[in-house]
Amino acid sequence: MGPRRPALLAALLLGLALVVVLWLRIPWAAVPQVTDPTAGLTAEQVSRADAFAAAVRPASVVNLLLGLAVSGVLGLTRLGSRWVAAAARPLGGGWFWQVVLGTLVLTVAGRLVTLPLSAYGEVVRHRYGLSTRSWPLFARDVAVDTGITAGLTALGLLLLVALARRAPRTWWAWAGAGAAGLVVAGSFLYPVVVEPAFNDFTSLPAGQLRTDLLDLAEANGTPVQDVLVADASRRTTALNAYVSGFGSTRRIVVYDTLLQQLPDDQVESIAAHELGHVATDDVLTGTLVGALGAAAGVALLGWLLGSARLLRRAGADGPGDARVVPLVLLLVAVGTLLSTPVQNGVSRQLEARADQHALDLTRDPDAFAAVMRRLAAANLNQPDPPAAWQWFFGSHPTTAQRVAAAQEWSR
Repeated sequence: MGPRRPALLAALLLGLALVVVLWLRIPWAAVPQVTDPTAGLTAEQVSRADAFAAAVRPASVVNLLLGLAVSGVLGLTRLGSRWVAAAARPLGGGWFWQVVLGTLVLTVAGRLVTLPLSAYGEVVRHRYGLSTRSWPLFARDVAVDTGITAGLTALGLLLLVALARRAPRTWWAWAGAGAAGLVVAGSFLYPVVVEPAFNDFTSLPAGQLRTDLLDLAEANGTPVQDVLVADASRRTTALNAYVSGFGSTRRIVVYDTLLQQLPDDQVESIAAHELGHVATDDVLTGTLVGALGAAAGVALLGWLLGSARLLRRAGADGPGDARVVPLVLLLVAVGTLLSTPVQNGVSRQLEARADQHALDLTRDPDAFAAVMRRLAAANLNQPDPPAAWQWFFGSHPTTAQRVAAAQEWSR
């Protein structure tokens, strides 16, 4: 058996395990039939959401394709490998600095190429009143995001190249285990390391709403020590809430905009939805799926990086050569793009289950439907977007589907 075949076999077996986990852990169910594609929004609200989508979606697609094109040019020609080698030359040109500085250079280059489109998107969000972020804060967010992305990417690539240098035939197995471990660690650390880089969090002040939310969590069988408020209004007028982390870092977070704009019963409906994610261990499921996906992806990467033709095009001698970094970044970008519809399909099913949980917990379908409409209007979401867009990019059921689910529950 050649050195590439075990990697391909492992990728197939891990992919099969991933399919089994998805089958067992995801509540595959048909979406409710939509009877009103407007979801009860006014004609003006629907028109405004349509206009916003028409303004930002083409730029979003171009941004995505442009980033992929840049990765392709750098990963499938010797240009990327030259950049990696040149970046480390002032520090002696060793493989460690080639990985670290090469990753930084490539990440910054990709960000600079797409920055005009990102800025255009920010202009549109300002025009529609969705963004409150100042341009200095926008620049700061871009810089912080780029730094975090480059740092985490470099960490993963250092692990990969170091293992490939130490165990040329089996590096992908060790790196796959490491990638899975990083996914698990990330679920613990993201809420306490990454999220605070973009928002400040405070406990929801004492009062009737806080009491009601904690009581709701108790009734849900998932008591929480705290509910956090994010200072999202520094950046946006959008409404949102989410749950992240698990174990000691699990938290429910609501935007301050949510508390400013919605009545308590609607805030409770949103909190009940987030408690649904907690009750069914959706973060744990996502972590397990992510860990298996990462391990399978690294095994597939091991097979691909055994291709002499690919390595020759990239100007690298093998996975233990730091000049392979641009090629790895391209392959990861392509894999991420191809897996996006699957990830979003899974996400939509989990979100639909959390919606049902919220309805069962609050027994208030009117408040649920009302808050879905408020979210759509405030966030400029089309209530019934094009099917192809929803299939590829939609991480939640459409507003029309969620309102239909509330109506179906009340029957």
